[in-house]
Amino acid sequence: MRATGSAECQRSDNATARDAGLWFAAGVDYDVIVIGGGAAGLAAAQAAVRAEAHVLLVADGEIGGDCTFTGCVPSKTLIEAAAHGASFAEAMARVRATVARIAATEDETVLRAQGIEVLRGRARFTGRDTFEVDGRRVRSARIVIAAGASPLVPPIDGLADLPVLTTDSVFGLTEAPESLAVLGGGAAGCELAQAFARLGVAVTVVEAADRLLPGVEPEASELLAEVFAAEGITVHTDTQVTAASTENGRVVLRTSAGTEVSAQRLLVAVGRRPDTAGLGLDAAGVRTDERGFVAVDRHMATTADGVYAAGDVTGLFPHTHAAYAMGRIAIGAAVRRSRRPSFDSTAIPRVVFTDPEIATVGTTEHEVTDRRARVAYLPMSEVDRAIAADRTRGFVKLLAGPRPLLGNLGGGRLLGATIMCRRAGELIHEPTLAMRTGMFTGRLAQTVHAYPTWSIAVQQAAAQFFDGYGGRTARPATPEK
Repeated sequence: MRATGSAECQRSDNATARDAGLWFAAGVDYDVIVIGGGAAGLAAAQAAVRAEAHVLLVADGEIGGDCTFTGCVPSKTLIEAAAHGASFAEAMARVRATVARIAATEDETVLRAQGIEVLRGRARFTGRDTFEVDGRRVRSARIVIAAGASPLVPPIDGLADLPVLTTDSVFGLTEAPESLAVLGGGAAGCELAQAFARLGVAVTVVEAADRLLPGVEPEASELLAEVFAAEGITVHTDTQVTAASTENGRVVLRTSAGTEVSAQRLLVAVGRRPDTAGLGLDAAGVRTDERGFVAVDRHMATTADGVYAAGDVTGLFPHTHAAYAMGRIAIGAAVRRSRRPSFDSTAIPRVVFTDPEIATVGTTEHEVTDRRARVAYLPMSEVDRAIAADRTRGFVKLLAGPRPLLGNLGGGRLLGATIMCRRAGELIHEPTLAMRTGMFTGRLAQTVHAYPTWSIAVQQAAAQFFDGYGGRTARPATPEK
């Protein structure tokens, strides 16, 4: 419902909006304009509608964005299909069907039924509160930039001339390559490497860091490397690629060590860059950081008054669930004069959907700075459900520190958790809730868990902060030097 009136800033007559402190500006085309139809953009637009705002969503790509079409949805579908023994053709057919099914729940028809107007085209700012879309000028006092990000192709000699695959294009393959080189051993690279290997493709992973998944616990990286070796995936870590070319119909990567990696196809998965080209951010007074991502404060506000940003375009936390949170927070901050929400990634989980999964939240042991922190560690080989399933590779690691004034009373407070096991992506939410609510770590140990479940491992690990469990007790943390 559009607020009208002559006052420059008037409150809506709607009780809900009034209670929320929502206010609207006069003389504009829309109360809120959202640039981008991905996770952050959809969350922002839907939050604005709930706040009784007149909303326009501008999108130059598919509604649903990367997550629906080239990210979470197709990759996890491919992983599941590969794990269940599907052929390449069957797996890709399942990917297309799943994408279509989910995309249908968030297309233009659905959005318009929710009260969100949709305008197709690329937005370009012409001022702080105005921009053009294919010649049409629109104005709003509040704008959310949720333009997203695209796969980064690094400036390696010869790479730009090759028909490389990225996470945007790999799901368009109609035939399985005989071999695949994956440049990048991060989450996307590792997930797709394992999926393609299970679909019968000879896979080689090349990572510049000294281990796979450099952002997770080193032990998890080591265990995943063992899994990859057992599944026939070749891994080259601490390997810098200096040049790329094609020879006899194959891609050849040359490294700083003088070695070569050859494969029929090359998948580049080394990161993402913000989709800000052509947006005219300078005209709006929106600054970017040294990497080109839109700079925001904790309320998702940019350097331009009334302009906010959310999702991958900020470079803050490149995950769909975080993008949704940012989109909601941006609108909440935009429409409130007080008690404005803020974004805090401390208690937001991350999951690498390899087999076994690797899930983390908060601080890892190798990152911890509090020398008083303690660690509870439980290998999955001591968890009955893992033994019953014959899936004992992995562990639960909980990191706890003292609370102000109370010290380690009640187990202290949870600083972080890393879980590596078959259902790690589900188990991580219990530690996440503990961190989000600030509960005593001991509550995890006191809560009765059903037996035999995977999640009982969290309870058993937390018990180590007290009397111990199975002969194990918490030890002092030993961060990397």
